[in-house]
Amino acid sequence: MKWHRQLSLRRYLLLGILLPIGVYVLLNTVALYRQSLAAVHTAYDRTLLASAKSIGEQLTVEGFDEGALLRATVPYAALEAFETDNRSRMFYRVSTERGALISGFEDLPAWRGKLPAKGPYSALVHFYDDEFRHRPVRVAVLLQPVASERGRGMAVIQVAETLELRQELARQILFATLWRQLALVAVIAFVVIVVVQRATRPVRQLSAELQARAEGDLTPIAPPRALRELQPLVEATNQVMERLQHLLDHQKRFVRDASHQLRTPLAVLKTQVQSAQRGDVAPAQALVEIEDTVDRATQLANQMLALAKVEQLRQQASPPRTAFEEVLRSVALEMSPLIAERDLDFGIHTEPAPIAGHEWMLRELTRNLLHNAVRHAPPGSLLSLDLRTDGRHAALTIADGGPGIDAELAERLFQPFSAGDVRTGSGLGLAICHEIAQALGGTITLDNRMEGSRVAGLDAVVRLPLAPEPAAEAAQSTP
Repeated sequence: MKWHRQLSLRRYLLLGILLPIGVYVLLNTVALYRQSLAAVHTAYDRTLLASAKSIGEQLTVEGFDEGALLRATVPYAALEAFETDNRSRMFYRVSTERGALISGFEDLPAWRGKLPAKGPYSALVHFYDDEFRHRPVRVAVLLQPVASERGRGMAVIQVAETLELRQELARQILFATLWRQLALVAVIAFVVIVVVQRATRPVRQLSAELQARAEGDLTPIAPPRALRELQPLVEATNQVMERLQHLLDHQKRFVRDASHQLRTPLAVLKTQVQSAQRGDVAPAQALVEIEDTVDRATQLANQMLALAKVEQLRQQASPPRTAFEEVLRSVALEMSPLIAERDLDFGIHTEPAPIAGHEWMLRELTRNLLHNAVRHAPPGSLLSLDLRTDGRHAALTIADGGPGIDAELAERLFQPFSAGDVRTGSGLGLAICHEIAQALGGTITLDNRMEGSRVAGLDAVVRLPLAPEPAAEAAQSTP
């Protein structure tokens, strides 16, 4: 929801802490009021019992058991001693076991209940809540045996008290406790505000630092001195900024190289067109030269686009599993006319090698290396493509029978536009291979193959990590 997304950390913590506390205080208030009222009932019920016993002492009897005749001479003034103030009133009723009124208030409902099995008092007494004259009352009923020389019987004495005083005392206890709880909530809210304000200060400083940065400034963020929880966020932000800086650098380099490298063939093409227009060369020769220049410019543009695509695929997560051996055989089949044209003795050996990478990258890597090998191998010489695995890596070796390569030149050939022969190459083929190998987490080397002291050819060796099995990959991703 929108309001939830706009909550600040301070308000979120205040709501998250104070809301449960507020609900707890509310529930505790209800429970506390009930407990306070129960405690007040326990204390004041003793007064009701004492008043009932006092009335019982005023009873007389004549006759025995069912023929007993009970008399009560209890003035209402006798109960005034038990009334603590003018807010509560007390009423009584004395009756026989069958409910016949002996003395007291006739409209006080007669008791029809049962005594509890185990009461808190030794006397035969029971306390219950009732309503008298539209007012709630607390009633104590006492079964009082009455005996004398002239008789023996059982009286039922009911004493009722209105609840104003009891409720007032319970409210006083409740309010006294509630004020302390509200003061505690206020202290918690104040502490949360102060602590959150101090704890989020590094976040605000970090935000201010980022906002004050110049446009295009992607230098790493200095980690804050406090709040260890911010360290992962700062590190992740720095990693993102590092990737962005890498992309920007690559984009700038691509634009710079494209503008520089394409300028030359376009200038040559313009010169050739002007020369053909002036008639300096024959039309047929001019077309051949123009076609050659266009082919070189097209190859350069395609290779530069391929180099940019490698960087684009590098940023994608979770590359698919690709069967490297199938890619090798497919590329070898595509280049078979060129291999046959140079009459090369070609051999291929592959093993199953799943690689976590896009098929285009593996195909581009293989095509560039194999094309270089075919171009530099002498006609009729040997050319082999060998793919083997050791359980963790796949090693591709493309071996030709060419003159080899100088050690100093081998170090520069993986850099863009460092061609061994500027007349036949743009210097991007091996650079593309190097970028692809790095993007796939592997390596590429150019090694002269020696036979004694003589160079017998050049081996282009690519080592790539094998893709994990699907079951193992799923087990690693499961927390």
